[in-house]
Amino acid sequence: QKAANLTIGPVMSNPTQIGQLIERMERLLLRYEELQRTNALLADQVTVLTHERDSLKSRLSAARSRVDALLERLPESIAHATKPPMETER
Repeated sequence: QKAANLTIGPVMSNPTQIGQLIERMERLLLRYEELQRTNALLADQVTVLTHERDSLKSRLSAARSRVDALLERLPESIAHATKPPMETER
């Protein structure tokens, strides 16, 4: 406890330093709150964009399935002539 008093003691004797510390703490707290709000907004954006991406992936998959079904219905001779090369990545 004496060690704590020794480190705080000289600071406490200077009202200007105490005022500066208080101002700095207030600025840090405001900045912290601002960063919390920004982080919450960014987290919301990530959630929205993740849902949008998942929806687009689902729509793409459904469209591919429909195209594949249409290609299956083509007569054999036309299907070979119009079939695109197989994709390696989907």
